[in-house]
Amino acid sequence: MSAAPLLEARALALQVGERWLCCEFSLQLLPGQCLVLLGPNGAGKTTLLHTLAGLREPTVGSVLLGGLPYAGWSPAAAARFRGLLAQQQPDHFSSTVLETVLVGRHPHLGRWGWEGPEDERIAREALERVGLGAMATRDVLTLSGGERQRVAVAALLAQAPQLLLLDEPTNHLDLHYQIAILDLIRGLAAAGRGVVMVLHDINLAARYADQVILLDGRGGVCAGSREEVLQAGLLGEAFGHPLRRFDVDGRTTFIPE
Repeated sequence: MSAAPLLEARALALQVGERWLCCEFSLQLLPGQCLVLLGPNGAGKTTLLHTLAGLREPTVGSVLLGGLPYAGWSPAAAARFRGLLAQQQPDHFSSTVLETVLVGRHPHLGRWGWEGPEDERIAREALERVGLGAMATRDVLTLSGGERQRVAVAALLAQAPQLLLLDEPTNHLDLHYQIAILDLIRGLAAAGRGVVMVLHDINLAARYADQVILLDGRGGVCAGSREEVLQAGLLGEAFGHPLRRFDVDGRTTFIPE
């Protein structure tokens, strides 16, 4: 028996004001799969991600989470099933790195519950996985942008959702941590979770995606498998610059002409 979709878009289309961000498309995300949203700046990738996360209603069509519309989920149950990494991580108050990561445990606590030893163990393990285990007591306001981004990823890991939605998870990260974090996320998918993430780098999408949604910034959308969507002609048309595709040692790379 095939696995049920973790996330499904049915005849989905988005409009903001008078502008259509994407025409109708349909897609399913199964456990073990990674979906990447690609497109030029301002194409609507974050708006689409927020729609898939249930933070805004689609203009046309519907989004199903675990086979149900978001209206069929309680907020707490939805938060346990899917987690969102936002594009920016504002810190208005001083707190330790560990306290910040423990925020990810809130969906698993009762109304009046407090984090216990098991929650702290999960949070510390998440920090170790992003290479920040030694910084648990640091003030989050003293961190660099890349360190803060890894703290945000750790909080999402501590939340332990079945479906992870990430808006530019490589923000502020140097090359080493870009690959380390994306390898970590890809590993979560390989273990049976689902991943949706916004990326700017076409070559990282080629490396990590199973499926791709390509927005062209003019309302056009191409959704399908990595092989179907990551074609030089389609990408060049969407990004407004011709590209050449090279396949070397089993990896696909696109280079601007």
